[in-house]
Amino acid sequence: MAVPTGTTSGAPAGTAAGGSDPGRGSREKSENTRSSGLSGRRAWMLVVPTLVVLAVVIGYPVVRAVVMSFQKDAGLDPTTGMFVEGGWAGFTNYTHWILQQCTSPSGVAVACPPGTLGSQFWSAVGNTAFFTVVTVTLEVAIGLWMAIIMGKTFKGRALLRAAVLIPWAIPTAVTAKLWYFIFAYDGIANRLLGTEILWTSDAWPARFAVIISDVWKTTPFMALLILAGLQMIPQDVYEAARVDGASAWQRFRQITLPLVKPALMVAILFRTMDALRMYDLPAILTGGNPATTTVSILVVDQVRQGFNSASALSTITFLLIFAVAFVLVKFLGANAVETQEAQRKGPKP
Repeated sequence: MAVPTGTTSGAPAGTAAGGSDPGRGSREKSENTRSSGLSGRRAWMLVVPTLVVLAVVIGYPVVRAVVMSFQKDAGLDPTTGMFVEGGWAGFTNYTHWILQQCTSPSGVAVACPPGTLGSQFWSAVGNTAFFTVVTVTLEVAIGLWMAIIMGKTFKGRALLRAAVLIPWAIPTAVTAKLWYFIFAYDGIANRLLGTEILWTSDAWPARFAVIISDVWKTTPFMALLILAGLQMIPQDVYEAARVDGASAWQRFRQITLPLVKPALMVAILFRTMDALRMYDLPAILTGGNPATTTVSILVVDQVRQGFNSASALSTITFLLIFAVAFVLVKFLGANAVETQEAQRKGPKP
C-alpha cells in the first residue's frame, strides 16, 4: 500500500516527519511560567521577614520622626503653668533651623539670639562640609599612597598591613581621648613644637586638631579599600608598559588610576557618608567648641531641649546627606561607565 506523501509510516496524523508536537511549545511555555511563578513566590517568602524587620526597626522610627517634626515641643503653658503637649506646628520647626527663627514669649517669630542652638545651624552645616571635604581629600591622597606601598612585594609586608589597620580598629571615643591628651595645653604637641597653642579651645587650632585626628584614624580604612582595587590589576599590564618604555608616572597615571577608579569611587562614597555624620570625635576632643560643632552634635544637643525640634533637624540632616549621596552616585557612576567603555574600546589610534 502506498504511503501518503508528507507523512511517515506509523506517525500520528497531523505530525510532520522529523517534526514535533505543535502543542509542545505551549506546554513548555506554561511550565516555564509556572516555574518562574514558584521561584518568585519563594523569593518573596525569603525577603519578607527581612523587610518586616527593616520596617519595624528603620521604617517606623523614620516615619515617627517626620511626624514629630511637624509638632510643637511639649512644655509649660504660660497662661496656666501646666505641662501640655505642643500640638501641631506646621513648618515652624523647619523655619526655626533653616531661617534661624525663634519664638518669643509673646508668640512672635524673631531672629534666634546669638549662642542659642537655632543660631548655630548654618555654622554647623559649614563645619560639617569643611571637615568632610578636607578629611576625605587628605584620606584619599594618603590612603592611595599607603595602598601602593602595601601592594608592593617586600619583606615584612604582612606585618606592615596589620600595623596600619591599628588606628582604624581603635574605637573613635578612645581615639578622641588619645588625641585630647596629645593636644592638651601641656601635651606632647606643644612640647614638640615649643608652642602654647590652645588646640581644643581656639577656633582654627580646634579644627586642625579634629582633622588631624580623623585623618590618622580613618586613612587606613581608605587604604584598605583602595588596596583591594589595586590587587585586581593584572601585573602583565605593568610589565607590558615597562617594555614599551613607560615611566613610573605614566604607569601610575595611565594604568593605576583608571583601573583603580571603581574601588576609589566606592571608598570616597563610603567615607563621605561617614564624614557627614561626624559626631563623637569633635564632641569628645573639643568638648562642644562652637568652631567644631557639626550637624550631628547639634541634633544631640537639641534632643536635650525638645524632641520635636530635634526631629526636624534630624530630618533636614537626612535630606542633606541623601542629596550629597545622590549627587555622588550619579556623578561617580557616570564616570565608572565611561571608564569601562574606554577600557573596552582601548586606546585611541
